[in-house]
Amino acid sequence: MSGDKQIIHMDQDAFFVSVEVRKDPSLIGKPVIIGGASDRGVVASCSYEARKFGVHSAMSSRMAKQLCPHAVFIRGNMDEYSKASHEITDILKERVPLIEKASIDEHYIDMTGMDKFHGTQKYAHELRALVIKETGLPISFGLSVNKTVSKMATNECKPNGELNVKAPEVQPFLNPLSIRKIPGLGEKTFIKLSDMGIKRIHTLSQIHPDQMYFLLGKSGLSLLQKAKGIDLSPVIPYSEQKSIGTQCTFHADSIDIEMMNNLLTAQVMDVAFQLREKKKLCSCVTVTIRYANFETETKQMAIGYTSLDSVLITTAKDLFKKMYNRRMLLRLIGVRLSNLVSGFEQIDLYSESQEQYSLVQALDKIRRRFGQDAVTRASAMDIKL
Repeated sequence: MSGDKQIIHMDQDAFFVSVEVRKDPSLIGKPVIIGGASDRGVVASCSYEARKFGVHSAMSSRMAKQLCPHAVFIRGNMDEYSKASHEITDILKERVPLIEKASIDEHYIDMTGMDKFHGTQKYAHELRALVIKETGLPISFGLSVNKTVSKMATNECKPNGELNVKAPEVQPFLNPLSIRKIPGLGEKTFIKLSDMGIKRIHTLSQIHPDQMYFLLGKSGLSLLQKAKGIDLSPVIPYSEQKSIGTQCTFHADSIDIEMMNNLLTAQVMDVAFQLREKKKLCSCVTVTIRYANFETETKQMAIGYTSLDSVLITTAKDLFKKMYNRRMLLRLIGVRLSNLVSGFEQIDLYSESQEQYSLVQALDKIRRRFGQDAVTRASAMDIKL
């Protein structure tokens, strides 16, 4: 075990709810649910008070109401949550040597080698206090020898806590915990291992690697490593430039606006699918056009973190409409999604009905099986380039 590593995991407590509470302090101490209040809505986030009643994210709003009928439902505002996320990132990245923005509400910080200048635990404590003071948002942190253990430490001390798990304490810390606490362990794997009597990390850590490989393949070996407190994955430097995009040069220059919009739709669906496959969200859309005389124009728009086609298509079309006003022939059009962070579609659930979300999942399943071009919108099917 690499005991010399010093990895901090910082995680906002019930982030979306905290942003709403900052705006409206009367919500303090109340069971708050972020999501559509209609029966077809889905819970995007909820306060710890609501969690005591069994409410959790991705649950239907109908079920949440049954479990916690006196809850306060708030539709939510992803733009506000994105801005708050950037506030926290800006504070942290100016004060640490290496930071990874793992999702909209969590960061990994590599302080290895810095403890000779100041104690890492003391510095993490001061960082946490600074974030709380500057943003008014609660935050917790775990400090340990790698990303997996530090994240699990954070989860154990939330809400509003701090926990340092030193190298000699890693296995004693992990052993009594449920295997469900291991990051990345899905529901199917949990059920499979539980049915075999493997319910605690201590039990899992004793399994022979050959048996784990037989049970779960390479992911089983990775799981076994985590159960033993081993994780060699590095902290990946945070970069605003991470992006995913596509562009198309026409065979013949064109002025067909309907065709351009249809092509943009197809392009966005393509990159949005790639985004979801990488389990990423974006908060910036950029559209590029190139005229027949090779003059190029680019326009971008900041949006709330998302990976849903509907939001991204609307944004891309709006950008194109604002930019293309010269009535000149075009030779190229492209779209790029940037400011990527790890995350899932469920962050957007407060603005989408359960049926719409299920549709996105179903279409992605078809693409995985039959290829990325197997599904597209009708408007994008007959594009003549």
